[in-house]
Amino acid sequence: MAFSLLAGCTSAAEPTPAGEYSSSEFTAASKCQQCHAIIHYQWEGTMHANAYADPLYQREFHAAGKDTEGLVDEFCSRCHTPIGVLAGEIPPADGSQLSEIAHEGVQCDFCHTVSGSNGTGNAPFIASPGNMKWGPFNDSKSAYHASEYLELHTQSEFCGMCHQVSHPVNGLVIDDTYSTWKESYYGQNGVTCQDCHMSPGITEFKANPGRSASSSVKREHISLHGTVGGNAFVTGMLGAEKQRKLAIERLQKAATLSLDAPLTANKGNNVTIEVAITNSGAGHMLPTGVSEIRQLWLQVEVTDSKGQNIYSTAKVGSSPGMEPGMMYNTVLGDGAGNETLSFWLADRVIADNRIAPRETVIEEHTFTLPENTAYPVTVLATLKYMSAPQGLVDHLFGEGVHEVPVISMVQASGSIYDPDRPVEAQAETPGFTAPMAAVALIALTLLLTLLNPEKKQ
Repeated sequence: MAFSLLAGCTSAAEPTPAGEYSSSEFTAASKCQQCHAIIHYQWEGTMHANAYADPLYQREFHAAGKDTEGLVDEFCSRCHTPIGVLAGEIPPADGSQLSEIAHEGVQCDFCHTVSGSNGTGNAPFIASPGNMKWGPFNDSKSAYHASEYLELHTQSEFCGMCHQVSHPVNGLVIDDTYSTWKESYYGQNGVTCQDCHMSPGITEFKANPGRSASSSVKREHISLHGTVGGNAFVTGMLGAEKQRKLAIERLQKAATLSLDAPLTANKGNNVTIEVAITNSGAGHMLPTGVSEIRQLWLQVEVTDSKGQNIYSTAKVGSSPGMEPGMMYNTVLGDGAGNETLSFWLADRVIADNRIAPRETVIEEHTFTLPENTAYPVTVLATLKYMSAPQGLVDHLFGEGVHEVPVISMVQASGSIYDPDRPVEAQAETPGFTAPMAAVALIALTLLLTLLNPEKKQ
């Protein structure tokens, strides 16, 4: 390669170079499955398992290779098909020389034959394939392979080898997941990546009692190997429904909203509301990863009781005319200072509007209540997320081939009432009086009786 992967590394141990091993020296995930069935089940379908197969990565990878005349082929592949690089099977970038095991992406034997690292960022791992498997326990026993404890497997630095990326030529940081975690409350207080991404807690550590293998001892905690992030787009493309649902669940626990709106307001007057967005559940920036293509925004909609739209912020892909909204992501620029979604062409950060861990940002929105407003007025704020812009996906795959899902992460709502009438009277649910509620309860009881004839009331 024409550049070094080791910039800033100080350890005496050098990362394992490309072509150092044969792919036959690694064990296929299907072999690991024979004893580690549950862990294998969790791993399959994940973005780790599909690190190489990921269709979006493949399109961007080939575009990057074309734009840089192959300069980034090995650089990108070191994290997306580490065995392929270690075995010298890539380049060529088209994957024509890749062995079957190299297609498994970030798989079992690769991670558990990592015996050290030369720091964090740009994949400085030290690989030692063979009978010894490294992991988080100091008393593991296996009839199939030797086991040894490696503290690195319990630390965020293990994840930081690939989840911290600097441009291979100009050093621009293009993925700061690890470094923003390290500088955060979580990093300063010993909450690791594994605590959130490899436990049932999602946004905090929660023990997962169980066994790592069919014949191993039961432990208080076995790390989950789903290692889910927020990618509900590619997992959906690949039919990994389990992982898609987990990604949505993780997104919906990443942030909180609070809405401050006046209780009453007169027709014809300006109304100002505030919405507070807090990164309450992510130990890194929100969003993170290749954040120049991530889309995170607050959608605010104001309607009256007759459904009249009073105010709406811009929706992604909507027609012009709506109020512009803030996009929380990173904006990269190329050598000419133009915005670019191609990080391999970038040499600067034009803007960074992401939300830091435990940070709260406040959006203020002002609108006018029309003279024909029908009270009460509903204000609905929704934090929304897309893994990539629809326009980029259409460019890479063809228009209409894949629809990027819009994920509603969290909502907050409020009501604004007529100041000339008692708020309590306006807040009552229209058309559902106490007598009607009684009738509904009787009807429900009769229905349950019909469905469960043997149960006596």
